[in-house]
Amino acid sequence: MTELKMGNPSMPELKIPKRLTTALVNSLTAGVVPRIGLEQIAVGRKPEVEAILRDLDNITEGGAAFKLITGRYGSGKSFLLQMIRNYAMDREFVVADADLSPERRLVGTKGQGLATYRELMTRLSTRTRPDGGALEPILQKWIAGLQQTTMSNLNMRPDDPALPVEVEKQIFMVAGEMQNLVHGFDFAKVLAAYWNGYKHADDDQKQSALRWLRGEYATKTEAKKELSVGVIIDDDNWYDYFKLWSEFTARIGYKGLLLFIDEAVNLYKITNSVSRQSNYEKLLTMFNDTMQGKAEHLGVFVGGTPQFVEDERRGLYSYEALRSRLVDGRYAASAYANYTGPIIKLAMLSHEEILILLQKLRQIHALHFTYQASLSDEQLVDFMQMAVNRLGAEELLTTREVVRDFMDVLHTLHQNPEVTYERLLGERTAQAKASIQGRTGLTEGDELDDFLAEFEL
Repeated sequence: MTELKMGNPSMPELKIPKRLTTALVNSLTAGVVPRIGLEQIAVGRKPEVEAILRDLDNITEGGAAFKLITGRYGSGKSFLLQMIRNYAMDREFVVADADLSPERRLVGTKGQGLATYRELMTRLSTRTRPDGGALEPILQKWIAGLQQTTMSNLNMRPDDPALPVEVEKQIFMVAGEMQNLVHGFDFAKVLAAYWNGYKHADDDQKQSALRWLRGEYATKTEAKKELSVGVIIDDDNWYDYFKLWSEFTARIGYKGLLLFIDEAVNLYKITNSVSRQSNYEKLLTMFNDTMQGKAEHLGVFVGGTPQFVEDERRGLYSYEALRSRLVDGRYAASAYANYTGPIIKLAMLSHEEILILLQKLRQIHALHFTYQASLSDEQLVDFMQMAVNRLGAEELLTTREVVRDFMDVLHTLHQNPEVTYERLLGERTAQAKASIQGRTGLTEGDELDDFLAEFEL
């Protein structure tokens, strides 16, 4: 049995807006990662976060990064990705995130790659638009900034008839720089079309440009008719346009573009081997572009399970070009952590770190429901000890399971003030005992008591 030590139980008093406590309580109760307020419950992960922040510094200077974040279900992959996403927005990055699924892949015969692009563009976010939908605000901020700079540099008034001409010169200067990149000419033409719609208050033209940038045109004919552009964003080229977006965002004042792609295990689940290998090939392209300097101001962060990476039959290691790039070097050792490589392997939080998390959740729950927290640190240790020894196997324990169970305890105790912690946990033990009797056939007596003692029930 693992012994837990409390350490210093004192914690500073929290002052969190109701909006954040609501998001935290609701999300954690449902077992999902909240999109806001993560800094209030973050524990551990210091070396992993520091490694990714170094990547962000490199991206700011014009570099690129690719990281695979791996860990078991419930180990904190999505939490880490979301926390980095929020931190990056505060540092003036443009970010986009999407979960892969059977309908959203990197490549697909039914437009699944384009569906991923559309999802990422829908969730395009900045510090001022953290919940997505930042595409048009980014363009409007760019144009407004050019107008302000032009008026200041040339001493013009807002109603000066020469102002639009000077602003247009600046817009075409940026667009012209994009034309040297793959698909850059068409990208520049669409930016110019948006500017013309903005200048003439032509909402139809602006919306046509935004539709094109979001990948919503189904045919080249339609795009040619409305925008005089002979190509569209499709399943084959969508990633190339994110490389353009990363260049563009850096040119207009942001630090760069970060893509957060979670649930990559769905690629591992593709049953058709040809389709699965095609997706791995696209992932290889992203890896090579970022690692070899073919992309600038771009970060790609992918979350998946160890099986998705290491399974030599269906995982990334089944694709030799990826395996040779991702496999540990000959001097790597499991006893030593290495956070500079392309894979960050998340271990489970230590028991002490989870205990600190429970202390924070106790405070947040009490703050949200405006009551005085009554659970003692000793009771938290007791709860954690029971969770650690559940089923007698620590490898079955995940942070998500502990948090969901603890939120359930907090809710139950708050809504039933007549019930004590000891009574609630005692009833759970009795229920577990009855369940084990039903499954094992053991009856009351020494055999059952010995069985339960093994698992601290």
